[in-house]
Amino acid sequence: MDETISRSEQKRRFKRIEDVAEELAELTDKDLKKFPGERVIWEEIKSIRGLSGGARKRQVKHLAKILRQGLELDAVYDFLSKRKGSQLKEKTQLHEAEHLRDALINEAMEDFQHCRSMQIDWEPDWKSALLGPAVAKYQRLDEDALRKTVYQYVKSHNRLYYRELFRMVKAAIDQFEMNRRARAAENGD
Repeated sequence: MDETISRSEQKRRFKRIEDVAEELAELTDKDLKKFPGERVIWEEIKSIRGLSGGARKRQVKHLAKILRQGLELDAVYDFLSKRKGSQLKEKTQLHEAEHLRDALINEAMEDFQHCRSMQIDWEPDWKSALLGPAVAKYQRLDEDALRKTVYQYVKSHNRLYYRELFRMVKAAIDQFEMNRRARAAENGD
């Protein structure tokens, strides 16, 4: 899904990764033995332990930068939720659902405005760059139901459709995550 991410959304995503880094900095040696991350992350976590104040904040930000550099965070999220009862993965899924809902609505609104300016009727089968990849990634999403709900929201601005769209997207993301965890458990990860 190639959509433009605003600077504010990028900052929010960086902050969430920084929260992960903060939780990782609190791991004990016993926890680190079972940590699924790379050796570089271990060493960074150990270097943070003796620091306080501004130096600690800088090192946590550095650890977050390392985590952002192409590392797959699903295993880290799973580890933190198992070891510490972390809710970071659930928060990330919630934000992902909100972002996808808003991106779909914004795309539809833009197409609606375009049709309006051209003085043609706007139909529920508008061209969408986001819908196809979202349905491909989250198989539980029903494209027709999504289109219908987005269409109804754009036409009426009724918050009922806004909430329903969020529920649909969130359920699909939750199902995707459950399937991912099941596959990871089968593979012994």
